[in-house]
Formats: sequence, structure tokens, C-alpha cells
Amino acid sequence: MAFHDWKLFLFLGRQNAFAKAWRSRKGSPSLGWKRCCHWSAGKSVDPEMRAFLEENTEITSSGNLTPEIQLRLLTPRCRFWHKKLDLWPYGDPFWAIYWPGGQALSRYILDNPCVVKGRSVLDLGSGCGATAIAAVMSGASQVLANDIDPIAGMAMILNCELNHLNPFPITIKNIINSEVGNWDLIVLGDMFYDEQLADGLHHWLRKCIRIRQTKVLIGDPGRHEFLRHRIHSQLHKVVEYSLPESTRQENNGLTSSIVWSYQPSNSLEGC
Repeated sequence: MAFHDWKLFLFLGRQNAFAKAWRSRKGSPSLGWKRCCHWSAGKSVDPEMRAFLEENTEITSSGNLTPEIQLRLLTPRCRFWHKKLDLWPYGDPFWAIYWPGGQALSRYILDNPCVVKGRSVLDLGSGCGATAIAAVMSGASQVLANDIDPIAGMAMILNCELNHLNPFPITIKNIINSEVGNWDLIVLGDMFYDEQLADGLHHWLRKCIRIRQTKVLIGDPGRHEFLRHRIHSQLHKVVEYSLPESTRQENNGLTSSIVWSYQPSNSLEGC
């Protein structure tokens, strides 16, 4: 089965990786090489891994909502696109897909830089790092990207380089249910795949708001698990974007993606 036929598997199976990591409270799944839990700005990528990522991804800025941002992604011109997924030598490459919730968040930040300008931003479940990159481009004073996959962290560094940015700090561990950080804004996209994970996110985000008055923006294209969760009744729709045709095809016909604010009374809608 070709890799592009496995995109549905990744789309549905992503919940297992995040949910399993959240339930274990131990962060990233184990890999056959050393994992770094926190990378400071300026961290370099292992030369062998850099070569692998550069050889097996394509630089692209088309077919999504943010043509201003260049990313290394898996595309039909990549050799693993046409190979069986189990031939990919590392964990499932969720970071190599620009998911629609992340696209909407990144587009919104680029269009409304005052949302992040001069503020500290946590990009939770950052993946390819596009939303963190958008925050840096828009003047955020501090950005921390978070993911549970060490290779996602390496891909983020390469994507920063593509966009002529110094790499931002990256933490590679599960931080849901951890001590609340002093963030002005938390952004997260495409994270509501599993009811138990969604419950954990809801509890932790609510705690961040209560203790630190953190603002929270959520990007999601309207997946069933998200729409039926009780957090949905506490959200305010900020903006909805029509997805490009290629993104629709890659996401089972989803036609739009929405940015939601967890704090309905705030004024994040525009600048």
C-alpha cells in the first residue's frame, strides 16, 4: 500500500500516539536513538538525520493556507509517498503533514499579528512547526514549540532555516497535565482525536486560564470528536477558512477549518 493511502491511517491513528503518551504521562514514545527532552534555540540537527529528512521530504509552500511559509513535508514526489508505511524507519511522521487546524491557526496569526506581537506563545503539538513559525514572523516575544516526537523537533529546526529564522526552543515531551507555565497564549491544532486526551486537554487548558489568565486558540476543521466534546460549548468562533482543494482531498473531504477562542469574552477576533 502506498504512503498516500496511509494518510487516512495517520489521520485516524494520530489519536493513539497522543492519547497513549498522555495516559502514560511519560512523554514521547521510545525510539531506537537518544531522545532530547528540550532543545534550546540554536540547537543543530544531527548530520545523518538532516540528510535523511532533506532526502525524503520536499520543500513546499503551495496547496495550503500559508504560502508565506516554506515547509519540508511528504508529498507525491517523495519516495516514501509510494512505499509501504512500515518501511518508514521512525515513528509515524505526523509532523510531515500540514494538518488543517494548524493551517487555520497559522493563517489567522499571520493576518492578525497583534494577537501574538510582544507576547509569549506556546505551540502545543506543534508538528511541522508552522504555527510557531507564524508566531515568530508576527512578532511574538517568546515562542516555545512542543511535540512528543523528537523527529518533529528536528523537522522544525529545518523549517525555521527555510524561513530564515533562528530556531525557537523546542520541548520534546508530554506537557499536558504538567505544571502551568507563564504563557500569554497557547495555540493548538488538530489535537482532539481521543475522548480521554480531549478531557486531559480541557482540564489542563482550563487550569492555565484560571491560574495564568492564558489566552487559548484552537484550530480544528470540525472533526466529530471535537464537535461532540463538552469543551465545544465553551468556545467562541473567531474565523473560518475555506481549505484549498489539495488539503480537502488529503483530509477526507473536510472543506473548512476554524479558529476557536477558549475565552468567549476576549477580543482576539481582529487587530
